[in-house]
Amino acid sequence: MADQRMTEPERQEFLAGLHVGVLAIERADGPPLALPVWYSYEPGGDVEVLTSASSLKGRLVAAAGRASLCAQQEELPYKYVTVDGPVEIDALDRDDRAPIEAMAIRYLGDEMGRGYAAQAATDDEIRLRIRPERWYTVDYGA
Repeated sequence: MADQRMTEPERQEFLAGLHVGVLAIERADGPPLALPVWYSYEPGGDVEVLTSASSLKGRLVAAAGRASLCAQQEELPYKYVTVDGPVEIDALDRDDRAPIEAMAIRYLGDEMGRGYAAQAATDDEIRLRIRPERWYTVDYGA
């Protein structure tokens, strides 16, 4: 069977594309939590996810200090990129709507994204920054 792993430029470009990610976080009292999330990524940087500190994912990430994110292409040929690594947590300024608006516009477009961001923030909004240490990739079209 041919090597189906992506090259570094391919995996960086794929992860930077528009996909709903699946965030996985260790849980002390059972299996890992895995749930769909919006995320952003620029090649060479961190994977960023927005959530509230009081949410289950916010609390679990704070406790675990690590997370994984998988992004996939659901149509043929299938592809995926999974990264895992340590997570840094940044509190967002309640009055600064820019990070929330940018994420919403990325997924919903300008008009719907601005509308979503205007009502979406919580009082304890945080940014999770996953520093990719390990990469797992497959491109079945390779």
